[in-house]
Amino acid sequence: MSVVGGAGGDGLPRWVVGVDSGGSGLRVALARLDADGLPVHAAGATCAEPVRTGGEGIDAEHLAGQVVPAVRALLQQAGEEGRLEAVCVGAAGMATLGGQLRARLPAALADGLGVRRLALAADAVTGYAGALGARPGVVVAAGTGMIAVGTDLRGWRRADGWGHLLGDCGGGAWIGRAGLEAALREHDGRAGGSAALLERATRVLGPPAGLPERLYPRTDRPAVLASFAPEVAACATGGEADPVAVAILRQAAREIAVTAAAACPAVPGAAVAVTGGLTRLGEPLLGPLREEVRERLPEADLVPAAGGPLEGAVLVAAGLSAGSLRLPADPSLLHVL
Repeated sequence: MSVVGGAGGDGLPRWVVGVDSGGSGLRVALARLDADGLPVHAAGATCAEPVRTGGEGIDAEHLAGQVVPAVRALLQQAGEEGRLEAVCVGAAGMATLGGQLRARLPAALADGLGVRRLALAADAVTGYAGALGARPGVVVAAGTGMIAVGTDLRGWRRADGWGHLLGDCGGGAWIGRAGLEAALREHDGRAGGSAALLERATRVLGPPAGLPERLYPRTDRPAVLASFAPEVAACATGGEADPVAVAILRQAAREIAVTAAAACPAVPGAAVAVTGGLTRLGEPLLGPLREEVRERLPEADLVPAAGGPLEGAVLVAAGLSAGSLRLPADPSLLHVL
């Protein structure tokens, strides 16, 4: 799998950097390009502080203030002369909050690292590159939220990713909310309730009558809701699986497949990959998901993801260095300089 072609060389080591910036922090990977222009991982660093987001969107100075010293340290640790050829920054929220990054980050990285080739990408795009490389298809990022990004290598299509109030259907917060609703239905004596989910909700989150006051004021409501998704999966497992929990995961699988189909290009043999923490729920979700994907995308290939967003950022940087990046540029999803 590759998003790059061959690359010439002058004998000096050539380096590229991938950056993955998300809600839990920032990761940086340094890779050396081999004789074919393909990246070979050299070293990595983690910055635990998430990049700030303010009124102008993602804070370019804060991101550069973490990336520049981290890359300098990695290059120093590598201990070889050479040059840094390209950087790809993949960031959550780039599509809607990346205006300041596009305006200010190129100059900051040029001044701090001397790099002129730069790609600014949504994390969904670097996730795509890490999962499928430059193969036409669709990648579903299934975590707390839910978004699908697809390409025919001429343009991008996205589906969902609208947040837990308006969308993210089938994601972790969606599953957790459905499980808690079933628990409260049981508590009230309404149809559609689940005694198993009520017992787990009480044990994990406290007495059901206090759920609103414990949940509604939270600024991290999506994460709290998603934390209940593994409890729903646990109730859907085993010989005495709770039918309500089973039905919730079946519906989640259906929603994920519908989202994948909406973003999948009409290309024979298009690949479908599902990434993200929700895959750790295992067969209670993945079994129905395989069935739903086969039903809606019978000509597509459901394949395991080869890597994640950080690996994808490195691959994009390598393709940029070689001048053979095959993934399509886009003003908000993949901005190439």
